[in-house]
Amino acid sequence: MMNYKGYIGKVEYDDVNHVFSGTVINTRTVITFQGTNVEEIEEEFRASVDDYLEWCKEDGVDPEKPYSGRFNVRFTPELHQRAVAGAMMMGESLNSFMERSVNDELKMLFG
Repeated sequence: MMNYKGYIGKVEYDDVNHVFSGTVINTRTVITFQGTNVEEIEEEFRASVDDYLEWCKEDGVDPEKPYSGRFNVRFTPELHQRAVAGAMMMGESLNSFMERSVNDELKMLFG
């Protein structure tokens, strides 16, 4: 995973064509890039993001922001009740409880 100016790039290797292909994964806008080695794919990722931002500026369009910080989650009523009870027991709001819980899980994945 690569991160540049808040945009996250995911890269896959094509062992048939011997090329790395990447996509920015945190926008609805399609932003792609390719390279034949690590240095090139990183350079092309940054160049693609910069090109996208420059295109937006030239066309007078606001670039798509990767995330707003808000999202809705659907739980079963039972899980919702347990989450609220857990937050209250911890002396937290449900939002703070969920943010901390997700952050704890992500630390296990990404360190």
